[in-house]
Amino acid sequence: MTDRIGFDNEKYLREQARYILERVEQSQGKLYVECGGKLLFDYHASRVLPGFEPSVKMRVFESLKDKIDMIICIYAGDIERRKIRSDFGISYDSDVFKMIDDFASYGIKCDKVVITRYENQPAANLFRHRLESKGIKVFTHTSTPGYPNNIDVVVSDEGYGKNPYIPTERPIVLVTAPGPGSGKLATCLTQMYHEYRMGNKASYSKFETFPVWNLPLDHPVNIAYEAATADIGDVNLIDHFHLSAYGQVTVNYSRDLEAYPLLKRILERITGTECPYKSPTDMGVNRIGFGIVDDEVCREAGRQEIIRRYLSTKVQYAQGLASEEAVTREKAIMDKAGLSPEDRAVVPLANAALEKAIETHKEGNKGTICAAALETASGIRVTGHNSPLMHAGSAVVLNALKALAGIPKDELLIAPSVIDAITRMKRDVLRGRGVSLNIDEILSCLAMSSTTNINAEKAMKELPHLANAEVHFTHIPSAGDTIGLRKLGINVTSEPKFPTKNVYNP
Repeated sequence: MTDRIGFDNEKYLREQARYILERVEQSQGKLYVECGGKLLFDYHASRVLPGFEPSVKMRVFESLKDKIDMIICIYAGDIERRKIRSDFGISYDSDVFKMIDDFASYGIKCDKVVITRYENQPAANLFRHRLESKGIKVFTHTSTPGYPNNIDVVVSDEGYGKNPYIPTERPIVLVTAPGPGSGKLATCLTQMYHEYRMGNKASYSKFETFPVWNLPLDHPVNIAYEAATADIGDVNLIDHFHLSAYGQVTVNYSRDLEAYPLLKRILERITGTECPYKSPTDMGVNRIGFGIVDDEVCREAGRQEIIRRYLSTKVQYAQGLASEEAVTREKAIMDKAGLSPEDRAVVPLANAALEKAIETHKEGNKGTICAAALETASGIRVTGHNSPLMHAGSAVVLNALKALAGIPKDELLIAPSVIDAITRMKRDVLRGRGVSLNIDEILSCLAMSSTTNINAEKAMKELPHLANAEVHFTHIPSAGDTIGLRKLGINVTSEPKFPTKNVYNP
């Protein structure tokens, strides 16, 4: 692991803003920008492009805020089934509210939300009411008959024309969403249909971060995108349309390449002119590749992300959240990249720690022994295992803080009386089955102890240095461990094994 930087945010900012403005000038009217990926908190990008600020894309649009209107899309079915955004652990509908507040912090007002494929679902109606009570304008789009193949119906008053127009005033309209499949493209095309019916000019572009079109097909950063989308089966391919038109090799993903001929025809039908884009790459405005300043650093970061995705998908399969097909795809991607789990340094370290803990505690042990290993961005490596008092994750985090602060490993950071009081409350008052402390709980204990223990105070000051650390568990971490690790900004993997034989593992 390294704390070397592979990406220059300021270089990217300048290039991205310049290119978007150039596309606006070419459009001679409104530019509808479909924003794939995450505009805010893009932690995948920050993992594969070390140095990338998770919200730098919003800084681009902040510099253009006087030219921007924004529309958020959300699929009614995702509201109904409470689809979760995994990096925050919140539902898509809750994320819409968060996005509105986050955009406002960058000076970009967002008061327009469209619920797509709306069929009068009860949860969608409740969500609509919540938005409208806060002054947000809500529009509903129903499913478009024959979409996308029957162009005669799609591009007509019975198709796009059936959905209401969302009024906008500024030359750039960003169309974004909490996640994929939210109806961003259909919303852009609906808006363009209405614009042309009203005698206005408008054009379409796509702002999609990955795959990086000007990196090689087999670059680990691009392969990591395949690993990130194994559940939907995206495959990176050479954009043969672009190669044919310009003789230039660029990379795009299978869905865009498959959709391009049809999308081209739809755009031509809407505008009544020849499509200006000769390839899916042409449609894009992403300049992320121009921010890379150390290719080898980004290659290694991409390789590590591929391994993390493989291990995470195996865990999701064990939890019933991923298909066997997704695991098979991840394994094929690992093989293509020539990687194994052991290429992630904390994996063999955690397994060795588990073997040592089992050997040390084999006599008198009445429970399952679990272990974890952590590596900080600066290269410090520590291990830990569970005990009657705390989870393995809690032990490894405390050991890491001691190492960072130069505190002896056997020094107590948390008074036994504090741990005992919380343990008794969990067992006797809250009637918990498991009373050992998870990471989220141990962080609260550390904060309390820092008021009277100078070493605990020193350890507390090191918490920010755990950001971007890597940790691996020999078991699936608990919800409390996962919450604590997410707050600390630590990248987590684990073996696909539950810590107990219980059917219910919270």
